[in-house]
Amino acid sequence: MDIINIYDNSDKLYYIGGVVRDKLLGVKSFDVDITYVGNALEYCPKFGDVIQENPDFGTVRVNVDGCEVDFASTRSEIYEKKGHIPVVTKIGCSLKEDVLRRDFTVNALAMSVSNGEIVDYTGGLEDLKNKILRVLHDGSFIDDPTRIIRGLKFRVRFGFDLEEHTRKLQEDYLLNINYDMSYKRVKKELIETFNLNSQRAFELFVDEGIYKLVSPEKFELPKVNIEELIKKYPVQNTWLVYVGLLPDLSRLEFTKEERKILEDFRSIGDLKNDFEIYKAFDGLALESILLYAIAKDMASALRYLDVLQNIKLSVTGDDLLNLGIKPSPKYQEIFDCILHEKLKNPEMTKDDEIVIAKIYNS
Repeated sequence: MDIINIYDNSDKLYYIGGVVRDKLLGVKSFDVDITYVGNALEYCPKFGDVIQENPDFGTVRVNVDGCEVDFASTRSEIYEKKGHIPVVTKIGCSLKEDVLRRDFTVNALAMSVSNGEIVDYTGGLEDLKNKILRVLHDGSFIDDPTRIIRGLKFRVRFGFDLEEHTRKLQEDYLLNINYDMSYKRVKKELIETFNLNSQRAFELFVDEGIYKLVSPEKFELPKVNIEELIKKYPVQNTWLVYVGLLPDLSRLEFTKEERKILEDFRSIGDLKNDFEIYKAFDGLALESILLYAIAKDMASALRYLDVLQNIKLSVTGDDLLNLGIKPSPKYQEIFDCILHEKLKNPEMTKDDEIVIAKIYNS
């Protein structure tokens, strides 16, 4: 989503954060954030239908000409509990106080809605020109460790580098991590970062020890180009194929679907032949198969994906019933017997399969 036109002469409305950064970089923004110097809940509903309000943080989402736009009050906040959601101390503070609570200088730029003037209190324009990520204060990562993952995301998306002092602050924090943090926020940043499907992101994540935010246990980079693997076999949960490789994921909360993907991947042992490969992978999510390929046995996984998964039995339970075989656990034994043979000879017809069923039942 790009910057949209809001017809308002107020000198208190500013585009802020990512949308300004992206406009200056000449790339498309994912969302539009507008800050009102004052109380946005009182001023901004005039722009359209209100979709959602959050009085605690002074934010309101409004439908503006068919676009959902988030308006935020300027606010100051403190991290009473490091690593967790901050506490708002004032709604309606100055614009400068508001931008100083943000993560990096390039995300602390503001642009006036009324005249397009850029407001830069932190040196963000120079850092944007030099493609540098710089935190606004030395306690930034202590306040919010997810900024380390967010910084990784921006480095990969835009080709930025960490400013030298910011890198030192990151290294220091990763040597002394406070694991009492909001892992809901950690997961959100992991999803956004690794859904980019970037091998470079994963290499930096591992080589710089950023993975320790999630999993303290030592982890080495797999000798597989995961980005290329996912390009060949696209999945819905790209991020999980990366993050699911970590040895300790106990701090993250997973959906039922995500949990099953991980459990299925971890439950598969060594596979000795085509029948075992087929039985192990048939019906599993592709994410589970790719995780197995990366962590355990690439050859078996690719054997299934490229060849075996296309082999399907034609005979059904109704066919067995028509042969006079009563429904019972024996059905599965018959299907497995047919499958054994069809994996050896994929050209078998349904008539061939029925012959095998008759022989097995005789």
